[in-house]
Amino acid sequence: MSENIIKTGYKRLSTVEVKVGNLLIGNNHPISIQTMTTTDTMDTVATVAQTIRCIQAGAQLVRITAPSKKEAENLLHIRNELHKQGYTTPLVADIHFTPNAAEIAARIVEKVRINPGNYIDKKKFELIEYSDADYEQEIERIQQRFTPLVKICKEYGTAMRIGTNHGSLSDRIMSRYGDTPLGMVESAMEFLRIARYENYHNIVLSMKSSNPQVMVQAYRLLADTMQQEFGICYPLHLGVTEAGDGEDGRIKSAIGIASLLEDGIGDTIRVSLTEDPEFEVPVCADLVKKYNNYPKRQDEDNHQTFEEKAAFNPLSYRRRTTLPVENMGGTNIPVVIADLHSCDNITPATFESVGCLYDVVTDKWTIKDIAADYIYTGVNIVPFALPGSLKIIVQANTWLHAQHQEQHYPIFEWQEFTDWWQQGQPIAPINFVMINADDDINYTTLTIQQYLALPQFPEKNIVFCACSCSTNALQKTRSLVNHFIQAGIQNPVVVISDSSGQTPDEHLIHFSTETGALFLDGLADGICLGYTATAAMNNLKITGRTYLPVNDIFQFTNNTAFSILQATRTRISKTEYISCPSCGRTLFDLQETTALIRSKTHHLKGVKIAIMGCIVNGPGEMADADFGYVGSGPGKITLYKGKDVVKRNVNSEVALEELITLLKDNGVWIETTQETSSTI
Repeated sequence: MSENIIKTGYKRLSTVEVKVGNLLIGNNHPISIQTMTTTDTMDTVATVAQTIRCIQAGAQLVRITAPSKKEAENLLHIRNELHKQGYTTPLVADIHFTPNAAEIAARIVEKVRINPGNYIDKKKFELIEYSDADYEQEIERIQQRFTPLVKICKEYGTAMRIGTNHGSLSDRIMSRYGDTPLGMVESAMEFLRIARYENYHNIVLSMKSSNPQVMVQAYRLLADTMQQEFGICYPLHLGVTEAGDGEDGRIKSAIGIASLLEDGIGDTIRVSLTEDPEFEVPVCADLVKKYNNYPKRQDEDNHQTFEEKAAFNPLSYRRRTTLPVENMGGTNIPVVIADLHSCDNITPATFESVGCLYDVVTDKWTIKDIAADYIYTGVNIVPFALPGSLKIIVQANTWLHAQHQEQHYPIFEWQEFTDWWQQGQPIAPINFVMINADDDINYTTLTIQQYLALPQFPEKNIVFCACSCSTNALQKTRSLVNHFIQAGIQNPVVVISDSSGQTPDEHLIHFSTETGALFLDGLADGICLGYTATAAMNNLKITGRTYLPVNDIFQFTNNTAFSILQATRTRISKTEYISCPSCGRTLFDLQETTALIRSKTHHLKGVKIAIMGCIVNGPGEMADADFGYVGSGPGKITLYKGKDVVKRNVNSEVALEELITLLKDNGVWIETTQETSSTI
């Protein structure tokens, strides 16, 4: 996706075919799913058992860490035992700092993953000025050290993933390109050029980040760069690194991965959750099933147009310029609209699910940080006083006859609203107007443009609500907003998404897929989530997880909306945890530790805390975290502020207390009795 083009329909990016054992990746083969073991690679029995569980869950590739020569050598025993038990799923060796381990592993397993940021370069978080001659000399050094692995892979038929991570860009790359998607792309391209020079093409690439916005921009830029430089694209492995656990981890992963899959970008995926790896696999399966079910020659069958000129730059975030309408658009943060129209008997207690708590004794409302800004009640009027920050959206005729119009706003279809205005009916300060993105967008845009040009038309009182029932709802809605930009229509746009899923994961993926990219691209000003009539709305039982699910569908939906805004970095309402998914390098129980840290710090709104199992995944991988908790040895933790070490080798028994002290020393700690909320 170049900066001048956006996708308006689904069509896979054409990539070369890569063979990984018995698995084919790229060239329109089905998008494959993979995961990574968390066991000690030297524990053959445990690693084999976990690998089998992953395969049985549906993994088509399983990655195993090989941080040194001994682990790389033990991959032979792991592979042989798997074959002995009848499992031939390809294995991937995960390499970081040790080229000699990669060269051993490449002779044993079907694929090796190297990180160009630390495979040869070392990261010391130093800014070094390189002359052009110095820089070229460094490239020659990389070529000399990397070429032996390329030749081994070529000889043994081993595939390779060149996997750039946002947080582990080398000092050399940082000095020239900065901490940017361009730096990520160039880091991988340097290694890819060397491999191509050796006529080796069995390569997959990745651009991972814990920030979905950075990740999406980097993948788009990489695909564009390969196409321009080589005339071809190599397959792309998609993933949001250190996504975390539970709903937040799934939402963040789905936003990053699905935003690219919707663009046709991606040939294999891994969801990096701080959970047992077999729980990652079903999430991957839910993500890819939509795209693997598309007809391969859909473009010829349906004669569709799949691209249009972009009025914004998909490779660089900039929020769409809009008119402020009350607290929407302009420089306001995106709003959340809760859909409670199915509630027949609305009481103050009804709003507890969406973050507004009423105390009967004190007659006061407590408004949480994740309280909805507006609530849609359909034809139901709210018969009691509301907190001033909360407003109700109702059908137009309902609003017209409401006793307390100041608490309510009307919602219309577009034709209904223009008729309403022409009939001289009263105009509210905010008029929510539904626009169906499945209709003829050119005609819709032209009609709106014509009305906005009329004298006295209430342009500054309109917020558009965009919806689509199409399989390509994201592309349809994005195209609608793109047409708005081209036509100079600057009214705010709220994105509406209804899920027909049957499980919580399906709902999370659907909502994240249809809305995430719109916020990553700066095209949306609000979000409203709901369910189709066929959705199993109350099927919220979640098993096999390390956290408790909510039992209220409205609370689940409201939390999801705020989590989507948090993951896209467009509205921060809670603590963000950047936690790696664990592997054989991890030096403590990552799931247990993450849950413990979350339980003590979850009230620190806007603070980003990284929880990393070892030095490989920290400090580099925690990228833009404010504070870091990183395993540095058995029973030892090193604490960071940003990328700077604050305390080394703290005993794990007191490490959480030391982290809290660090938070207090830096003025971000809030006592739990002062949890962020307001009382009205």
